[in-house]
Amino acid sequence: MASTKAATRRRRLSREDWVAAAIDAIAEAGMSAVAVEPLAERLGVTKGSFYAHFSSRDELIEAALASWEQSHGSGLAEVSEIEDPAERLRAVLLAAVTFSQSGAPSAHMNLLGELQDPRVRGAVAHVTARRVERLTETYRQLGMSPRRAADRARMAYATYLGLLQMAREAPDRTMSDREIARFMDELIAAMIPATR
Repeated sequence: MASTKAATRRRRLSREDWVAAAIDAIAEAGMSAVAVEPLAERLGVTKGSFYAHFSSRDELIEAALASWEQSHGSGLAEVSEIEDPAERLRAVLLAAVTFSQSGAPSAHMNLLGELQDPRVRGAVAHVTARRVERLTETYRQLGMSPRRAADRARMAYATYLGLLQMAREAPDRTMSDREIARFMDELIAAMIPATR
């Protein structure tokens, strides 16, 4: 950590560095962790660096939420190059299940606990809508009717959020690799039509 702080001090921090640190703090401990002094300490700089880019904590929070929304609201961008919609869904479901069981900090999960803040509610709603929309498009490519595709997309996304919540509630009971493989077989059988 000391070498990271030293490296950070040698270069001038950008606005994006502060935003990334704020998103990391949200993922680790929620919105209350977005505080100037602890973030400055984490980045190995003084509070003056913060004020060179932001006029207030609220401005940093708004920038962090906008960045998170942009990066996480892209739907299925990471697998969009997979042409076959069934294969694309398999890849998305596997990534979602694997991440949900990884124990990695999740800004999304922590933001769900902050929905009383209208800024958070708006960002989360946009990310959810975009992800469900992209899943719906993929199910439509499998030949499903618009209504059925939308329902199936909601089911897939709800499974992801439910797994994240379950892992958060009982981190000692996350699935092993073997259990994930078995779960994926069942999930694919339930969520992806065998033939078009």
